[in-house]
Amino acid sequence: MKLHSALNDVKRSQGDPHLFPGERRSTTGLFSGLDERLVHVAPDGSVRDYSYPLSGLVGIEQSRFGLELEDDVHWFEDGDQRYVEDTAVVETVHSVGPVTVVRYDVTVGRLHLTHFRLEGDDLPDSPSIHACLGFAPEGRVGRTGQLQHDDVVEIYHERERDYVAASTDVEVAGQIPPNFAELLDADPVELPRPDADGRYEETSLSPIATVEASLTGAQPSTTIATLLTEASEARTEALEQIRAGAADHAVGDAVLEVGRSQARGFFDGLNGETLEESSRNGASADLRTLGLLRGPNGSRIAGPEFDPFFRYSGGYGYTWFRDDAEIATFLLAADRRADLGLEDWHRRSAHFYAETQLEDGTWPHRVWPHNGEIAPGWAHGRLEEGSEDVDYQADQTASVATYLATYLRVVDDEDDVVRAALLAALEGLDDTLAEDGLPERVQNAWENMTGRFTHTAATYLEAYAAIARAPVADEYRERAADRAREVYEGLDQLWVPERECYALRLDDGELDDRLDGSTFALAGAHLEYDAIAEVDDDRIEQLISHLENTIDGLYRDPDGPIEGLARFEDDPWRVRDQNEPKVWTVTTAWGANAAAELSGLLAARDHDDAATFDDRAHDLLALVEPGGTLRRAGEYLPEQLFDDGTADSATPLGWPHALRLATATALEERDVSGTKAHADEPTVQD
Repeated sequence: MKLHSALNDVKRSQGDPHLFPGERRSTTGLFSGLDERLVHVAPDGSVRDYSYPLSGLVGIEQSRFGLELEDDVHWFEDGDQRYVEDTAVVETVHSVGPVTVVRYDVTVGRLHLTHFRLEGDDLPDSPSIHACLGFAPEGRVGRTGQLQHDDVVEIYHERERDYVAASTDVEVAGQIPPNFAELLDADPVELPRPDADGRYEETSLSPIATVEASLTGAQPSTTIATLLTEASEARTEALEQIRAGAADHAVGDAVLEVGRSQARGFFDGLNGETLEESSRNGASADLRTLGLLRGPNGSRIAGPEFDPFFRYSGGYGYTWFRDDAEIATFLLAADRRADLGLEDWHRRSAHFYAETQLEDGTWPHRVWPHNGEIAPGWAHGRLEEGSEDVDYQADQTASVATYLATYLRVVDDEDDVVRAALLAALEGLDDTLAEDGLPERVQNAWENMTGRFTHTAATYLEAYAAIARAPVADEYRERAADRAREVYEGLDQLWVPERECYALRLDDGELDDRLDGSTFALAGAHLEYDAIAEVDDDRIEQLISHLENTIDGLYRDPDGPIEGLARFEDDPWRVRDQNEPKVWTVTTAWGANAAAELSGLLAARDHDDAATFDDRAHDLLALVEPGGTLRRAGEYLPEQLFDDGTADSATPLGWPHALRLATATALEERDVSGTKAHADEPTVQD
């Protein structure tokens, strides 16, 4: 989002109780793109790119589409949307008087196709589609250039070139960008702009272009294509590619087929199952969502970037090693249970982590997914000379270490690159573990405070236990087991007997006894630890009371269409006029997963509470299941929801989708075969 788009949104959204002015929301609409480009299609048919983190190319900043009937252009308003089958083809249906416009949007590589088809009993003569497209090559809306190659428009800056073409006869023109007075005016600037009035030089320097494409055939149709390229690619080849992209997909069946072919390739790991069969347990919907957020190298953005000016957050269009490694670990668990065939995903994740590891064995705050380079952040303390490392999120390193250890144990015990990264990670963990068995003072998982957190300690316990089970030399396994025991014992310092729960953190010697959803990580950590040393009865009882009290204490059932778990007690973030903390999908799914893991731990001991937590897991999972009250269009899970059900923040968010899939497969496996938990699964060594 550039300044003029942000200002337009400010003008449109001021005073709305649920909107934060100046954002670039994706809480409605659907995404297409399972590779280098991520394109959002809004219900009104407008498209825009969220592609930069995945490709390094910015693409479409704003757009608008309309249908011309009898010399009058009807700009599309909200239409009905859905995914076609299990593909990433977005279908949007608009009604314009007696005419129905059916459109398909699909993104393949760096090419995006938008196909329009008219339906109706009395179709007009000579209809056409109007498109107004504003690009931002390299994030620029000024100092851009525009070339008109007969039937193709090219918008360029220095390193990025973006193209537009159509499958039918087309007329193209440039648009004059808004001037300062218009940007400062109280009313938003609408596209398309007024006629250029012969000001050729201004339209040639504009990032905004208009395209009028005729609708032809017995059932009038056309396809508009856009292509993002780098300047290093030959212009003649790019022009050939964009023209072929439009011409080869001139009919709807061709667009649908390219989308189906893409989906077949994407779901190729599902061992020959049809796409319809892959829908079992919602697997295909969650995998498609995670695929939308995934770049060619296997890394993922946390969610589409909705706050590019960091006005209300620190941004979302980056790879966090916490989110990404947790997603990778949950996908690995789900794949082991349901045989999803995601081996290539697992390998790409493991090697991405090895490539981005710092020299001290830790991982930075966040990186750009398209190249692994350090991205802007506020927790790069271990990169800053003289830093005391407080501005470091140690749980990220621990989460990656857990994944690498598990990958070596259950996928490929001969991967020396991953083994070296794991042993270096052990050094990084040891360097930040204090003598009392707890990690040093660092930033937390929610990135809004510092201290010595229960969640961070839980991730260390799980990481050390996972390394102690990994196929590495005995000296490292024994060392990791010793450290795991230290953390296990150190957790006693975080117990709050008055509330029968673990504290959020230890802060300057004082316990912050608020309930915190991230402490759900204790369940999985103890399950992993139980594979190398028995969890004692006292700790079992503490885990039972902690999980019961945390789920009950964070559970919110407002007077509205939703219910679920808040992030932590008294969470003030993005509540606007709402008095209570918002429901978060990640904590709701996390609570379900923790209940399922604790149920497995208890069932192995024939504990009476095993069935209780199994029921809790099912109840929480139902809220985030496909069709659950926290799902939105496209079966997306937004990060947060207001009490009236309005989605907010990053949509979709990858982390809860992976949590849901892992939990669903675990409960399904348990219901069918009685398998208790992932810690008891066979390994490559077995």
